Amino acid sequence: MAESVLQNQLTVSSDQEERELKGSERAAVLLLALGEVHGKAIWNQLDEIEIRQISAAMANLGPVTPKMLEDLFKDFVKRIASKGALTGNVDATERLLTNFLPGDRVSIIMEEIRGPAGRNMWEKLSNVQENVLANYLKNEYPQTVAVVLSKIKSDHAARVLGILPEELALEVVGRMLRMDAVQKEVLEKVEQTLRVEFMSNLTNTSRRDSHEMMADIFNNFDRQTEARFLAALEEDNREAADRIKTLMFTFDDLMKLDAASCQTLLRNVEKDKLAIALKGSTDTAREYFLGNMSSRAAKLLEDDMEALGPVRLRDVDDAQTGMVNMAKDLAAKGEIMISKSNGDDEIIY
Repeated sequence: MAESVLQNQLTVSSDQEERELKGSERAAVLLLALGEVHGKAIWNQLDEIEIRQISAAMANLGPVTPKMLEDLFKDFVKRIASKGALTGNVDATERLLTNFLPGDRVSIIMEEIRGPAGRNMWEKLSNVQENVLANYLKNEYPQTVAVVLSKIKSDHAARVLGILPEELALEVVGRMLRMDAVQKEVLEKVEQTLRVEFMSNLTNTSRRDSHEMMADIFNNFDRQTEARFLAALEEDNREAADRIKTLMFTFDDLMKLDAASCQTLLRNVEKDKLAIALKGSTDTAREYFLGNMSSRAAKLLEDDMEALGPVRLRDVDDAQTGMVNMAKDLAAKGEIMISKSNGDDEIIY
């Protein structure tokens, strides 16, 4: 009986790559081998968590070769393994679950396995650069734009609205204010359009420059590691090293902040961290930050630095990196302006 069920549901070539089955995969193979009739009694004994784990493993199981079956089941399934193999997939899993679970439970479990298109779609959109999303949405109907912006995170929606043409943005805001609950059919249509026309082409339109990515990584190195990697890269590829250094935003770049931005940053940095960061900084950096504080605050900070005594370089690096990250966060919120170049208004974050 089990052989008949397997042969009707699952076929796979015998030359698939061997691999070791682990954890819930082993239970998934067993239940696939037992089939709908013989496996029902076991499924009925499983709790909700076990059913979800095994169902997810079954849906992603892929080919199971005869050799793998022999290793897993030994003598118990040796006869089955010698006749054929198994392939676990979404459809087979859903058919099997339907035989012994209520339809609504099957739908929930299979939705989690497949990944609900709606949830994944909106999460993905919230991670799309606002200029890329705005560039796509500016050619859509205002109602469609309103639906999309109502489904993504509010801070991301705000940035997208700020980039859209003003007339369109105002129309979208009006429609969002008048919007009732979006009908399921409308939402599904918007999701399908986004998936086909936008998300499928996204990798080609928003691919991040590799030098920018490496600059972010270098920004998070401690000072010694950064110097070591840059020195090695300069020997191997001077042009790439120079470009990465240009894109990096470091503690020294904070001295390019205008007075208002510097004072905003200082208000947001913990005083003990500021003291450690300046304790290990250059005289120029120390004078710059102290010069953007009131005389009383500067004196208190100098006293704090004096009281610290010797500090570890690692602690200084961590404190300075914290200031850099705080500056980036404030810039992203539009509270300060940071730039890599003197006398240039280019925003880098």
